[in-house]
Order: sequence, then structure tokens, then C-alpha cells
Amino acid sequence: MNRATTYDDKIHCIADLENEGNKKLAPMVRDFYNGGSMDLNTLKENKSSYDRYRLRPRVMVDVTEVDTSTTCLGSNVAFPLGFSPSANHGLAHPDAEGGTSRAAAKKRINMVLSSWSNTSPKVVAEQGKDAGISYAQQLSAVKDEETNMSIIRNAEEFGYKAIFLSVDCPWLGRRLNEMKNTFALPSHCTFPCYPFINGDNMVSGDNRTQYETNLTWSYIKDLKKKTKLQIWLKGILTAEDAELAVNAGADGIVVSNHGGRQLDGAMSTLDALPEVVQAVRGRIPVHIDGGIRRGSDIFKALALGADYCWVGRIALWGLAYKGEEGVSIALNILHDEFSLVMALMGCTTVQDIKPEHLARMSEDGRLHKVTRRVEAKL
Repeated sequence: MNRATTYDDKIHCIADLENEGNKKLAPMVRDFYNGGSMDLNTLKENKSSYDRYRLRPRVMVDVTEVDTSTTCLGSNVAFPLGFSPSANHGLAHPDAEGGTSRAAAKKRINMVLSSWSNTSPKVVAEQGKDAGISYAQQLSAVKDEETNMSIIRNAEEFGYKAIFLSVDCPWLGRRLNEMKNTFALPSHCTFPCYPFINGDNMVSGDNRTQYETNLTWSYIKDLKKKTKLQIWLKGILTAEDAELAVNAGADGIVVSNHGGRQLDGAMSTLDALPEVVQAVRGRIPVHIDGGIRRGSDIFKALALGADYCWVGRIALWGLAYKGEEGVSIALNILHDEFSLVMALMGCTTVQDIKPEHLARMSEDGRLHKVTRRVEAKL
């Protein structure tokens, strides 16, 4: 029979990669990558919420050809997964964000670069310049507007398609592991988006790194006047804010809780997704990140209305394990898993994935078919 492809003798799923990658990280770095805020409840529920849904497979469908491709940020990509912004890839491996970008280009998926990248936006974009993929630049707005605009201007110059504005961090979450470990950066890690930073402190009293605390919806409208790049809002969890985002002119939404690193006790992203999709009503795309570890997780998110999925920590574990090669192993595994799930669910295109492919586990232990249909917009 057609057995699954083995890409590495130790890594057969993302759980294996997490385990092996973490073994190679210094404890302070491992905790920085894997940790979240306070008691880590939201961090844990980002993963566990996927297990509250069961798959309802359809059979007797011709699945000789299964097309996993989709469109995101104007690019046709191999499957509905990309790399969300995560800081300090250089702590995992010397390949850093450049290696992550090369792996993304080889697989033909998109990437969002953190403003706290250890590699310059120019170098990252150059790794995929002929791959037909799209890059976006994440921005955590700081009090100094010239710093914000310098990041945006660089993104424009180097061909990025969008700014992904993190809207959920006017104050930094209380991350106990970083406090206990007295987190500090080694001297070889620099921040090209913040070239003035000297030393090991990512956030200081300098207005050029102090997060802006007075962001309101008018900031989005003003920002759209200053750049032709798309403006996406990353960190939306409620229907109310989704509606306001559309009204403010956002080009897209990422349902995100910052990987569980900001407000502990906030909803998991998968639990928040349906109400956001319902509120948006197909007017702009809705993406999701947080907790995705399997191809079936991607399928479940799409069935609940997401147009695209993003992962962050998986790239870090891949880098820690084998640099760029480790990131490619992760992407190949997730793509294979997603393809298999689509075939066994009777879906030959991404557009075939519907809410009724899922059943949700209720408190009484019974499964209830998901029936809500929401118009999607890519």
C-alpha cells in the first residue's frame, strides 16, 4: 500500500519535532519559545480546543486527485498554512529567519516576519523572491511613530504585501517564565527593524520600543492613508471587534491570542473563530493562528470558516532540530497530513471543506453536527 513518506528517522509528526527540537534548546530559550502568560491556560486551550471537534468523513468520492492549493495575499500557495510572526529565530539556529524563509519558499507557502526578527526584512524576502509566495511584515506599534513608519517603509521597499498589526499588546503580557529566567539575549542576536537597540533588552523605557497604549480604531484609518500595503489586524477574538475592524477599513483579520502570551484566560482561537467569521460575513478574509499541530487541525479551522492558517512555534522547533532542513521537515509532514485528511474526508479541493464535516463534543458527551454556513472570501 501507499504508506506515508518518512522525512527523518526521529520526526514523524509535529509532536516529535517539538520534543526533539526542545532537547537542543537552552532552558531559557526553550521556555521563552514555549511559554505564555500566567498559568498558561489559554496556551493549553489553543491546542486542546481542536480535540473538542470530531471529523465526519464522507466516502465513495473520487479522490484520485486532491488539490490542497489556495490563494493568500495574492499568491497561489501549496496549502492553507503559513508562518506567523515569531521573534528571535536566531536563538534556535544560525539559519534564523533566513532559513525559515527558504523553507517556506521551497514548500510555496507565505510568511509573516516579526518586527523582532534577527534577520533583516530585505534578506528574508530575498530568500523567496522567485518562489511566487507573499511576505507580510508584523508591526507592534510603538510610541515613536517614526519607528513604526520606518518598518512600514522597509516593507514597502522590499516587496512585502501587507502589514500585520498586532492589536492585542498595548501592555505586555505577564510571562512568568521570562521573569523567573531573567530572560536576556546573547550578543549575536540583533534586531534590524530596531537598529538602535544595544544590549540584551528587547523592551526598554525608550519610546522607540515602548508599545503604544492609546491605539484606537482611528489609527487604522490613519495608517491606511500612509501606506498602500494591506493592513491586517492580528489579535481579534470577538464579533464586536471584528465588526469594528471591518468598519475601520482593515483588509483582513487574524484570529489570534498571541500564542497564549498576552491575556491568560482569553478564549482559544478556534473557539473564537466562529463568531468572528459570522460577524465578518465574507467582507474581508479571516485567518487563524494558535495551537495548530496536525493536518487535521488545519482542516478543522477551515471547516469553521478560516480562509488560511498560520503557525509560529513549529518553525522554531524545526530550526532548533536541524535548521532550515528541520523547518522543511515540519512543512512536509503537515502538508502530507492535510492532504490525507482531505482525501479521507471526501474533499478534492479546499473549497469543498464545509462546517458539516465537523461535529462538536458537547458537555453531555454527545456529538452535534456543525451546520452553520458562512460565506468565505479569499
